[in-house]
Amino acid sequence: MNAASFWSRYFPVRGVTSSDSAEQFDLLRWFSVISFLIIGAVAIGLGSLSTRFLMNESLERDALLSAQFIQAVAVGEIRHHDLSGMQMGAVLAPSLYGMLNEETALNRGRARSEFLDHLAHLPDILLATIYSPDRVVVWSTNPILVGRKIVGDAALEAAFTSRGRVSARYNEVQDGRIEQQFIHPPQEFFIENYIPLIDEQGNVLAMVEIYKEPVDLIERVNRGFRLIWMATALGGLGIYFGLFWIVWRASKLLASQQNQLVANKTYGGLVEMSTAVAHSMRNPLASIRTSAELAQSMEGQPAGKNIADIVSQVDRMSIWVRDLLLCLRPLRGESEQVDLVGAVHSVLGAFEQQIAYSKVQVAFVSGPTPLVVSHQLLLAQVLNSVIANAIEAMPDGGRLAISTSLSADGQKLYLSINDSGKGMTRQQEMMAFKSFYTTKLGGLGIGLIMVKQIMERFGGEVSLSSQEQAGTSVCLCFKVAS
Repeated sequence: MNAASFWSRYFPVRGVTSSDSAEQFDLLRWFSVISFLIIGAVAIGLGSLSTRFLMNESLERDALLSAQFIQAVAVGEIRHHDLSGMQMGAVLAPSLYGMLNEETALNRGRARSEFLDHLAHLPDILLATIYSPDRVVVWSTNPILVGRKIVGDAALEAAFTSRGRVSARYNEVQDGRIEQQFIHPPQEFFIENYIPLIDEQGNVLAMVEIYKEPVDLIERVNRGFRLIWMATALGGLGIYFGLFWIVWRASKLLASQQNQLVANKTYGGLVEMSTAVAHSMRNPLASIRTSAELAQSMEGQPAGKNIADIVSQVDRMSIWVRDLLLCLRPLRGESEQVDLVGAVHSVLGAFEQQIAYSKVQVAFVSGPTPLVVSHQLLLAQVLNSVIANAIEAMPDGGRLAISTSLSADGQKLYLSINDSGKGMTRQQEMMAFKSFYTTKLGGLGIGLIMVKQIMERFGGEVSLSSQEQAGTSVCLCFKVAS
């Protein structure tokens, strides 16, 4: 199998066309736009309904209070002037009664005068008008309207026929209604109230029409509007940003899972490729080494030094192949309780000659520590890799500090391995746990990857921090055995 067919088999290349880019769906962007429009429309709708309800309820309440006040005044005046048997609606229209004695006529006039005085001095009043059943103005705060007959006024007709109160709101004066002749025109909007004065049978004897500009009510309504719109805006924004945060987190999670899936597929192909290459290289390397050893054994061989270099480089490549297969091999081994301190002492003993040769001072500080969850052989592999890196980072000598510490809840045991070597750059630190990344000449870049895989295999973690010319610190976190 040649290189081109191998790569085409394990890593097929698919071109990215403009249609592929167009088909990509940006979840976060579309959600932010559509949800903003929907929540904004709902918020505006709720705000509009709330303000309309507040306005209607406030106006109806104000009109009801005005009607109750005027009807109460009418009844009070009738009783005060001892006009029992009469109705204020009839008192306002003299033609409804026949001959009256002098005292009754005087009381009747007083009752009418006092009632009209109350009506004229109502708060916030713009215009007050009284109509007889034949729609003629019998009294008005604007004298020019008295005696006029109003024809074609739908609101007035509805008030007479329904025997109830009719209220309406107008934003401006309607030119077609001759009865809307205000002495002082309204500044904002006004309320028109129809208040019937009826007899005992429910017949309308007179209709009181009042135009009011309720300044206090307007201020309260405006304040209510501001509160409603503020609450609606804050509620809508709260819902929007809450949902946006959830979708943002979901989008990040989906992107992370997608990247992880791609990485797993890539890593799987890389594992298969690397395994095939490693196995394929073993036999040629063995043949090259054997041939070189045979050539080296011949007497008087002029290329002896070159043959020795060939053997050395073949051995080096064989070590690479062995390490690569070891890294790609699935981790095997059941979890067991391991003495971490004993494992560290064992590994340090194995590196004793190298530590002495490199003039590295080792300080291992540890108190009584519990057993941890790991695997004896795999743990030794982890410690070998980390300590070997630390010693290699101090070729001219230095200090290797190793210490253990227990978490506050007693569930985690931390092993810190600190060297005083040359350290790493920020970019090297970020790439430390990437596959096949190394800063060592001739290195394969799989040591820390194996460390990470083994630690996570038994529920542990590994972290690394480094500064240039200040050394590197590796922290291994183990689960404490129960």
